[in-house]
Amino acid sequence: MKFELNPFFSILEWNSLPFLVHGFGDKFWEIKDMLAHPRLQNFQHLFLRQVHSDILHVVDVVPEEMLSGDALLTDKPGLLLVIKTADCLPVLMVDPEKKVIAAVHCGWKSTSQRLAQKVVKRMEDHYQCDPSSLLAALGPCIGKGCYEVGAEVRREFEARKLKEDVFLPHPLHVGKYYLDLRLSNKHQLMEEGVQGSNIAIVDLCSHCEDSLLSYRRSPQLEGRMLSFIGLSSLVS
Repeated sequence: MKFELNPFFSILEWNSLPFLVHGFGDKFWEIKDMLAHPRLQNFQHLFLRQVHSDILHVVDVVPEEMLSGDALLTDKPGLLLVIKTADCLPVLMVDPEKKVIAAVHCGWKSTSQRLAQKVVKRMEDHYQCDPSSLLAALGPCIGKGCYEVGAEVRREFEARKLKEDVFLPHPLHVGKYYLDLRLSNKHQLMEEGVQGSNIAIVDLCSHCEDSLLSYRRSPQLEGRMLSFIGLSSLVS
């Protein structure tokens, strides 16, 4: 699947879905831009207090207080689900038949807790979605050649019986590994029944690309990239 940048990254095949808005922002795409964009102005924007967990929320209306967790799901038009990242992996999902959407924040902790997999399962149980009909998009994140982690992270994945082909030994530092966040989450989606051909990837490394934000590259970084998905109020 191909993607384009105008003014945010979007999946070309998804752009043909008239009821859907979606995108992965770069460092230039700020909240003010999202609020002002013509296609997004009529949405209620829903953010999370992201806590690197496996907590997910099924949302029907905008809550009075910000929810804590790392995934949002809805079938309600007019709600824009927003995820913030600066190296972690943003995952967007849509069931084009049931018209159900999800936005997921996948750092290594959420990935080790199988959050993406749990989101698919909740879409299946709560909305009767067929996993084989789901479309998923994996956005910009720190790449497999830049995400150095310690042995404790690998042990956590091993303890949860996650596939270990997502780790490569660091060539210089004993006890250190490179972690492929995208591949681990792709594994989880496919294990839950999502078709590999339905998984789109924006294959850009936040650590390498100057147009993206990276906490690993700039530890004092305050900004975050914004990824979003919503159902148009015109959906039938």
